Amino acid sequence: MLQANELTYRYKTHTLLQDVDVALHSGELLVIAGPNGAGKSTLLSLLAHESGKHSEAIVFKQKAFKNWDNEELPRHKAKFSQSYSSDIPLRVHDVVLMGRYPYFNTKPSQADEDAVLKAMDETDVLPLKERDYNSLSGGEKQRVHLARVLAQLDNDIQDRLLFLDEPLNNLDVLHQHRILHRVKDFTEKGNAAVMVLHDLNLAACFADRVMLLQRGKVVAHDAPAKVFTREIISRVYNFPCTVCANPVNNNPLIIFGT
Repeated sequence: MLQANELTYRYKTHTLLQDVDVALHSGELLVIAGPNGAGKSTLLSLLAHESGKHSEAIVFKQKAFKNWDNEELPRHKAKFSQSYSSDIPLRVHDVVLMGRYPYFNTKPSQADEDAVLKAMDETDVLPLKERDYNSLSGGEKQRVHLARVLAQLDNDIQDRLLFLDEPLNNLDVLHQHRILHRVKDFTEKGNAAVMVLHDLNLAACFADRVMLLQRGKVVAHDAPAKVFTREIISRVYNFPCTVCANPVNNNPLIIFGT
């Protein structure tokens, strides 16, 4: 579904990414992990076609991003960013409705309204739909924007692609798992998602594959059980850890500390 070869990105004299290859298939959740400054968000932005860089080198559905129609592309892929405006003078419903802008010109259809309500219900913000967005807590705002991108990709198009940059920030345990299950439900329907995630144990539970970055280079890119080993994690994070089998699901369980 998404293919990129030898991605290198430099800012002034700094190399933020070097020779990164990505091959994402339908039905997959790829988690990008790594320490602060590893290049995770930079890679996600490039793959999502936000910077304009490498638009010829990144191929989505067998077509380079530069060849996509700008009005059609938002129906196929959407991105949740870790930073968003903290001051939006709108109701929660209207913020989520922004995700449906690719589908109407002046007035939303009933299908648009249905998609908005469905997305708000899935992210547990439906009871807040009439609230002023600016009155919400940080976690509530986070869930509103997650609802917005979910509403954007609510259609019958095959092989849709969702990008998520640290979507679990400010969320409690319940909503972290609820969002991750929603993303997995999305990929299990034949779509794909790329997510930047700091919590390695959540990545071990939900990711199909993990790409571990360090200083802009790929250290490992494989199934969680092959990436999350004591040797690799201790070296990349420069901190001792133990890796054992999670007693609930047998996935890798990473315990930091001596």
